[in-house]
Amino acid sequence: MNIPNILTSARILMIPVCVAVYYIPAWWAGLLASAIFIVAAITDWLDGYLARKLDQSTPFGAFLDPVADKLIVAAALVVLVETHASFWLTIPAIIIIGREIVISALREWMAELGKRASVAVSMIGKVKTAMQMAAIAVLLAAIPGSWLADIGLYGLGLLLLQVSAVLTLWSMFVYLRAAWPEIHWS
Repeated sequence: MNIPNILTSARILMIPVCVAVYYIPAWWAGLLASAIFIVAAITDWLDGYLARKLDQSTPFGAFLDPVADKLIVAAALVVLVETHASFWLTIPAIIIIGREIVISALREWMAELGKRASVAVSMIGKVKTAMQMAAIAVLLAAIPGSWLADIGLYGLGLLLLQVSAVLTLWSMFVYLRAAWPEIHWS
């Protein structure tokens, strides 16, 4: 185990903590869940940075890092869909989770063909991830009925989530277009 892998593992351990804290019946629960989610999002950036800077990239880390990212985003989105019960939150959540499944499968398939580099993470993918993390952090803090939701934080989070859903679709099409020459329908 090295520092980047420890950070990635810690991010996975933060998932049940974030969810459990979110459901505490206290006014501060959403804020604390959001803070935990933000720490997890920072470790997402930090573990990759340290792996490159300290030359500590490992096959285990390369596997676990994207899994950790997808798990925390999916868990948070499921909690938010359940809590807010909104069409305008549910549709982007479905788009985001669905895209992650499609692109994960595409990357695995392209790796089997020896062409994983053609579907490597792009800049639009990084922007999409940052937008998703910001949207989810805001929405976690804006628990329905809280003063943060009442002052418009929910609307801001929803707008950010809508934008991230558009970026999610765009990045998916970029990856699919890159893989298109390898896709055979027969």
